[in-house]
Amino acid sequence: MSVKIAELYDLSQTIASSLLEGAEYPWEVLPNIHDFIIELGKSLPKDIYEERGENIWVAKSAKVAPTACLNGPLIIDEEAEVRHCAFVRGNAIVGKGAVVGNSTELKNVILFNKVQVPHYNYVGDSILGYKAHMGAGSITSNVKSDKTLVVIKGEGVNIETGLKKVGAMLGDCVEVGCNSVLNPGTVIGRDSNVYPTSCVRGVIPADSIFKGKGNIVPKQH
Repeated sequence: MSVKIAELYDLSQTIASSLLEGAEYPWEVLPNIHDFIIELGKSLPKDIYEERGENIWVAKSAKVAPTACLNGPLIIDEEAEVRHCAFVRGNAIVGKGAVVGNSTELKNVILFNKVQVPHYNYVGDSILGYKAHMGAGSITSNVKSDKTLVVIKGEGVNIETGLKKVGAMLGDCVEVGCNSVLNPGTVIGRDSNVYPTSCVRGVIPADSIFKGKGNIVPKQH
């Protein structure tokens, strides 16, 4: 089962590589995103990035709709697009060429380069790998209903995170179908697909297709 940073992500595809390099599992960095953004933001070149408020750095080549709501700490990288009525609550890194769509809400997240969360998505306490895509209406649920600490569970995997809030860790090139719910502590391996309207829980292997609970098949190449 792929749950380690090295198994999930190409760290050359994020401005947050130095943060992730210091950890083994991706959820370990969630409490550190806030401070990391503030420190990194201070060092960003002023010919490429501009400050648009307290602890908000936006690349001059990025497109941000005037109706988008931006709260810091926040970095929006080059060529990214933040569309109409997007709501960034803070502690967010939006990667190069990423798309944050209409009515999408972000909070305490790292979006790698080329990530797409383009329509009505909620992404909280999550890390989305290079070219990961969440279909319209798909969301990350980041708090268990009983408010207990999140545990990462899968075949041969049972890891206590020590955190109350953990959303989803999506590996590079993961495709999530429309109107799916990724339950707290979901980890999806690289190049895997999730069928629309799925309710996903636990660890999904790399290079597989999640069709439903107990119905996960390897991709055919």
